[in-house]
Amino acid sequence: FAAVVDHAVDSPGLNVATPERAAWLSLVAYVRHTFTDYDELLREGYDHESARYFVADEITAILNGWGVRRRLSAED
Repeated sequence: FAAVVDHAVDSPGLNVATPERAAWLSLVAYVRHTFTDYDELLREGYDHESARYFVADEITAILNGWGVRRRLSAED
């Protein structure tokens, strides 16, 4: 949980988001960077949008496994 909070605090874009949105985006980013091949896809030359597309199902599965009810959207 601390890693998610640290991401929210250190992200300039999240400083203007509502607390709920900032927490959600931080959680999604944490899962994306920690539990998927997202960063590897970026290193291989994929753009951010494509890399996010390819890991979206994996992020959803992880969040579901944690009991998260909110669903990932294209903006997340």
